Amino acid sequence: MPEIFDLFLFIVFVIVQWGICTTLWKAHKQPRVRVCVVVFEGLIICGYACSLAGPGRLTQIPGGFAEAAGAAALTYLIAASFTWTIYCILVRIRRHFAAPTNVMRRQALSAAGNLAVAAPFAALGYGALIERTKFSLREIDAFIPGLAPGLEGLRILQLSDIHIGPFLSESDLARVVDMAMESKPDLAVITGDLISTQGDPLDACIRQLARIKANAGVFGCMGNHEHYARAEDYAEQAGARVGIRFLRGRAEQLQFGGATLNLAGVDHEWKTPGREYLVGAERMVVPGALNLLLSHNPDVFPAAASQGYNLMLSGHTHGGQITIEIYHQSITPSRFFTPYVYGLYHAYGAAAYVTRGIGTIGIPVRIGAPPEITVIRLRKA
Repeated sequence: MPEIFDLFLFIVFVIVQWGICTTLWKAHKQPRVRVCVVVFEGLIICGYACSLAGPGRLTQIPGGFAEAAGAAALTYLIAASFTWTIYCILVRIRRHFAAPTNVMRRQALSAAGNLAVAAPFAALGYGALIERTKFSLREIDAFIPGLAPGLEGLRILQLSDIHIGPFLSESDLARVVDMAMESKPDLAVITGDLISTQGDPLDACIRQLARIKANAGVFGCMGNHEHYARAEDYAEQAGARVGIRFLRGRAEQLQFGGATLNLAGVDHEWKTPGREYLVGAERMVVPGALNLLLSHNPDVFPAAASQGYNLMLSGHTHGGQITIEIYHQSITPSRFFTPYVYGLYHAYGAAAYVTRGIGTIGIPVRIGAPPEITVIRLRKA
């Protein structure tokens, strides 16, 4: 499904850019203008190639530069596609309704058209400049059947998908950590994607996360971007030096008022044809304890529940990152990839929470899916 979606976007981008270039080529005969059009489109192609190559795959290009170039190209292509579609629709409307003799109608249509054409760029500007760093603390109750009295009301802080780098600075992350510490958690977890690609400031990320304090400690799991950046081992070692324990296929038992919380973690689980999720993870389940799994990928929820995990905490989706709600239904590209986009899920006799996370990937924009710091309170169902 991701490959089909990428192919669809590629086709849309090609059609739109061909339409824009053809229009500009016909409208401007000057060689200098046409050279500028060709150069600009060449830069967009190079930037789009950076985004298609994926994190860590263009080893000849510095990761931060490739990430910024890809984000700039994608942002332009998305905005241009919406704008060009609106423009083409308005051209047909004007031809149909804007009679030459009706000046007021023509002026009204022109004003409305200009606003509509500018809307995609305005929305992306809002998402990049305002909502992208509109951090908030969200507290949610997770109801667990048969929860032991010692775990009632336990507060678990979750941070995920930080993606520190060109579009999330260390000072931004410092603000996040400051807000997180106001929640006074009993336990803190980090569910992957500290960085986006090679060259991102992983040490700075660990330095800020080291400021998180919780009675039962700070734990984490790896995301897909640690894998892309070949930074899983380094992140584990750097985290251990400051007291952050990344659980990579292992579990630790924590005691709360005579009750046991079995905290397990896995590296990012990949969807592979013919291979099941969480192979061997059932060995980490402790009978009689509350079994909590940290998994960056939320798609493993059914497998986790079938193995005996009572609760799973995940990220990965960014809550869709760009989400439009219509009639209480969210519309987001993430639904092409997973049924677990955002929020609390109760199914299979277990619960899972998928956070929107902190940072961004692809384009540095959030619309309808602001970043969140999450506190999950355990409640008996």
